[in-house]
Amino acid sequence: MAWSTRQIAELAGTTINTVRHYHEAGLLEEPERRSNGYKQYGVPHLLRLLQIRRLRDLGVPLAQIESLGRADEDPAEALRVLDAELEVTIERLQRARSELALILRHRAPADLPPGFSSVADVLSEPNRSLIMIYQQVYDESAMSDLRQMLQETPRTDADEELDALPADADMATRQRLAEYLAPIIERQQAAYPWLNDPASRSPKGAAILESTMVESLRELYNPAQLDVLYRADLIIKGKTDERPDVGD
Repeated sequence: MAWSTRQIAELAGTTINTVRHYHEAGLLEEPERRSNGYKQYGVPHLLRLLQIRRLRDLGVPLAQIESLGRADEDPAEALRVLDAELEVTIERLQRARSELALILRHRAPADLPPGFSSVADVLSEPNRSLIMIYQQVYDESAMSDLRQMLQETPRTDADEELDALPADADMATRQRLAEYLAPIIERQQAAYPWLNDPASRSPKGAAILESTMVESLRELYNPAQLDVLYRADLIIKGKTDERPDVGD
């Protein structure tokens, strides 16, 4: 009995194009041709197609199928490797599903780092962007602390005012917001001492951390907002502003 390409594809539950692809990939031997030039497939071809399909159903990449050998060879070791890879993939997908559940529950942006969906409602758009950048320069422990800080710090009208602060805000407004912000930052620094030495939690190193944060803050916040942060830092350190006519 000999089958055409269409017939053997139907028997194997696949498509003509897939059979041709297996030929091109070197996974399926080319059959002999009839006098009219059409290919004639036999039982060995059908068995090989069924084997390939079974391995594909198990998740074996095409590039690895040849290494598993034919049906008369022992593929146990390769299958054990595949099983370990699938375990990792399943765990990753389970984590992804858990994250998606949180994102949907809190109606949070999907681009926030893992675990931050529950605090998305207290983050302004610049702060969300900053959290995304934090993930690239801080370790997991630091990110966990940052998430905890957000959960511990309720959002107030002053936070809303700071987020909406125009670039030309007057000095009195800036100073008032700095005085509101300073004790909050000071409490956080006391609770999380690494905030005084952020490079200690950065796998990227101090230079990369500093340059990344400086550029990010300049891009995400306007001069008045940056001035509020500067003044809050001065208050914490007990210093006065020595810059001439800053912001005026």
